[in-house]
Amino acid sequence: MPRLSDTTRAQRRQHILTSAWRCFSRDGFHASSMDDIIAATGMSSSAVYRYFRSKEEIIRASAEEGVVRVREIFVALLDRDPCPDPAETLTILVAELHRRTDHPDHDMTRLALQTWAETLRDPVLHERVRQLYVDTLEQTGELAQRWRDNGYLPPKADTEAVAATLLSIMHGLIVMHHVVDDVPANALRTGVALLGAATRTPAPTTTPAKQTTPCPVDLVDRASRRRAEPTVRRRL
Repeated sequence: MPRLSDTTRAQRRQHILTSAWRCFSRDGFHASSMDDIIAATGMSSSAVYRYFRSKEEIIRASAEEGVVRVREIFVALLDRDPCPDPAETLTILVAELHRRTDHPDHDMTRLALQTWAETLRDPVLHERVRQLYVDTLEQTGELAQRWRDNGYLPPKADTEAVAATLLSIMHGLIVMHHVVDDVPANALRTGVALLGAATRTPAPTTTPAKQTTPCPVDLVDRASRRRAEPTVRRRL
C-alpha cells in the first residue's frame, strides 16, 4: 500500500473531524458513539482509529479546533486595512455567529457550548482550551491597542479589559442564540454604547432632601418658641 502524503493524511483527519461535528451538532458529545462517527465518515473503523484512538481524542481535537477558529476571527480583523472600528467589529461578530449557525452540515457554536461543559470534567481539555483562549485574548488585546492608537479608546485605556469584554460578548451571543434569542447587530451596538455611557456617569452619592411644607402645628410651635425667647433673656 503506497504511503500517504502529509496533505492526504491531514485531509482525512479533517474529514473525520467534520463528520464527527455533524454527529455532535445533532446529538451532542456523549450521545454520539464512535460507531456513529465512523458511519458518518464512510471510512472503515480501522482507518478512523489510525487517526483517533478514541472518541475522547475526537472531542478534544474538536474543542481545540473550535477555539482556534475563534482566534482566527480576530487575526483576520487585525489583517484588515484599515482596522475595523469597535462598532464595525460588533457587527462582524454577529455575522460570524450566523455564518456558523447557518452552516448546512454542522454548527460549531453548538460544539462551543458543549466544550465549555466538557472542560469542567476533563482537566486535560480544560488546560488545552484555557491556553487557546489566553492566546485568543492576546489577539483581541492587540485589536484593542489598535483602537486606542486610532483614537477610538482613551489614551490610557485598559486594553486587556477591553479584550476580555469583547471575548465575553462574543460567547454571550452564542448563549443568547441557543437559549434565548438572537441579538441583532444594531441592538448589540446600542446596548454596548449605553452601558459605556452609564459606566462613565457617576451614580449620585446622596439622595436630595425632600422638600416638605411645614404643617400648621409646626408653625404654631415655632411662633411660640420665638415669643418665649425674649422673655427668657429678660429674666437672665
